[in-house]
Amino acid sequence: MSEYQYYEFLAVDRPLDDAEQAEVRSMSTRATITATSFVNEYHWGDFKGDVSSLMERYYDAHLYVANWGTHRVMFRLPNSLLDPEVVDDYRVDDQVRAWTADEFVVLDFVNEDEAGDFDFDYDAETLLPEIVGVRAELAAGDLRPLYLAWLAAYGVWERDEDAFDREADNEIEPPVPPGLGTLTAPQRALAHFLRLDDDLLAIAAATSPPLGRIADDPADLTAWVTRLPVAEKDRVLERVVRGEAARVRMELLRRFRDDTTPNVPAPTRRTVGFLLDEAARRRAGRPG
Repeated sequence: MSEYQYYEFLAVDRPLDDAEQAEVRSMSTRATITATSFVNEYHWGDFKGDVSSLMERYYDAHLYVANWGTHRVMFRLPNSLLDPEVVDDYRVDDQVRAWTADEFVVLDFVNEDEAGDFDFDYDAETLLPEIVGVRAELAAGDLRPLYLAWLAAYGVWERDEDAFDREADNEIEPPVPPGLGTLTAPQRALAHFLRLDDDLLAIAAATSPPLGRIADDPADLTAWVTRLPVAEKDRVLERVVRGEAARVRMELLRRFRDDTTPNVPAPTRRTVGFLLDEAARRRAGRPG
């Protein structure tokens, strides 16, 4: 089988200027590069740039697939919107990593399936546009994407018995976010990309409380904006004019939801072994 690798980067909050695009161009002469994206396919050779460095400096999202079974997706968010200490609960070895770079936290989700066939039922170019919406969801305080990545990482154990040591059976799951039973379209795309098993997700979602709020109430939002101090509104408007509209929107929505969303009691947390065993029982009990 011939080699195939696909790289895509997106700049969501701020486009790259000419000098930054030239620097990225020096790493790949055949890539399609714009102020907001980088796309390239490799059928031989490899990308010469440092993916982590590019994410730290320029890009807000990255997706990589290879025909030997690697799926990787990365996101960069301001750490004012996603607390690195919150992210720590969801780390899993090399499968779910995170680190800080200046004012940002970078998330790195990897799923490997070397035994699987390389047979996409979709075009690689469609993957990141379908998934990237989880970045805005994370910025708004929705932790379901982090939990999905954590669950998919341990789900690898079901098809690779050497993926973890037996002690991992006793690992306690991170906080279970509400709404796992009603994923958004980007979250479903992320779960599919990370090869998250449907039965395992169903077991995990059993203790996830329903979402208290499906959509932002326009009347509540209007009232909340009205109460903001005038000086703060002036600063927000200045940032919008400077080209920070996307980031300002995320910050304000996060604050609004933090101020208006009611607290939900935390579900009892289960072990990795319990989740995997219950998923196997569910699978075995279904008529073939």
